[in-house]
Parts: sequence; C-alpha cells; structure tokens
Amino acid sequence: MTTSPLVTPPVETPGHGLLSGKKVVVTAAAGTGIGFATARRALLEGGDVLVSDFHERRLGETVGKLAAEFPSQQVESIVCDVSSTEQVDALITGAAERLGRIDVLVNNAGLGGETPVVDMTDEQWDRVLDITLTSTFRATRAALRYFRSADHGGVLVNNASVLGWRAQHSQAHYAAAKAGVMALTRCSAIEAAEYGVRINAVAPSIARHAFLAKVTSEELLDRLASDEAYGRAAEVWEIAATIAMLASDYTTYLTGEVVSISSQRA
Repeated sequence: MTTSPLVTPPVETPGHGLLSGKKVVVTAAAGTGIGFATARRALLEGGDVLVSDFHERRLGETVGKLAAEFPSQQVESIVCDVSSTEQVDALITGAAERLGRIDVLVNNAGLGGETPVVDMTDEQWDRVLDITLTSTFRATRAALRYFRSADHGGVLVNNASVLGWRAQHSQAHYAAAKAGVMALTRCSAIEAAEYGVRINAVAPSIARHAFLAKVTSEELLDRLASDEAYGRAAEVWEIAATIAMLASDYTTYLTGEVVSISSQRA
C-alpha cells in the first residue's frame, strides 16, 4: 500500500476570527482531548470561553493554560457533572451570567469503554448512555430554554462519532449512544429553528490524545489509525477547527447535519 503524503499531520491552522465576539461554552473541556482543543480554538478564533468539567483540579489547570495563552480574552469555568440535571441547568444559567450571554454551546461530554455485549452489565450500559447521550439531551434542553427567552439566536455543536455508523467490536454501548446523539441532533435542530438556533454534530473517527491512550490499548489505536485514508489519526485541533467552522457564521444554512471527520471508511 502506498503511503499518503498526508500521513504527516499539518501545522495547526492559525485563527481567522471565525468566532470574534462570540461567547462559547464547552463541556468536558479539561485535560488533553477534543474539549480542551475546542475551547482553545474558540479563543484562537476570537471568542470568549467558559469551560466546564466534573474534575475540579484539571478544570483549574485548563483555565490557567488558556488564560495564560489568551490574556486579553475572557476565560471562565464552572464545575459540572453532566449526569446531573441540576448541575447542567446551573451550568447554562451560570455561563450566561458570567459571559453576559451564550452564543455557542459545544456538547463534548462522552464516555466509552471496551466490553462485549455478552459480558456487559446493565450498569455499564446505563453509565455510557447517560454520560454520552443523556447528558447531551440535558444540555440541549437547558440551552434551548435559554435561547427561547433570549433576544438572539445561537449554535449548538454536538460531538458524535463515526461509531454511530460503523460497527466495532466491544463498542455497542458507545456506538448506540453516539447514534443517539446523531438522532437527537437532527430532531432537536428542527425544533430549535423556531428560536433562531442551529444544531449540528461532528463525527470524528479517531483523534489521539493522552486521555484516550489511558483507556484504549496502543495496539487498537495503531490499527484504527492505519485503517484511515491518511494512515494516521486526526490531531485534536483538526476536530476543533471543524467544530469552530460549524459554530461560525460560515455555516448559517446548515442545521441538523452530522459532519464526518474521517476518511469515510465503511
């Protein structure tokens, strides 16, 4: 098989002001993954950001890093356990108060794991569905209640996965949850149009980062990356850049769509 010249990741694209003046909220943004990269990209594109996560120490470290890199922009945080309706509702209310308004919500929270169906417990199934799908519903509901009474529209971007389409061994709970995120995106987008809100989702294939390496074997990550058209996994900033595009005014006629960030391998 011929090696693609695209196997070498490109240098990160600089910001172009896509989110200038926007107030952006990102869930599950502490750490090294797509959430952190999305918050950073929002700042790089000129927005102000509120990050949330259930891990208070890591969230504080995240705010410190972002504030140090973007000292002239607003960086706020709220600790939030997305499995709690009360905390998710408080996140949206608190974000609107601290930022002055909300223009963009990125629903990034999700939980995976590798367990065959035959060995899976009800608790394992319920936990993954709750954190990955139901939390997205909770945040979407809270955000739409905010936008229903606001004097401006906004954008929601949900983080789905190609596993909402593809089959992978031991991923039935995660795949079912991400397929649910896709369906939630499509249906809620129709309802949200009434409030001037667009809702779309991204479906990454594989983006390698430190947290993923802790919960997934290197052997599996290598195999999945080699199956992609470029022969590599995505960089987290590549996912974040697409999220920023969907959140921006470059996609004003796009709603209810799921954008695959992958090589479209069946």
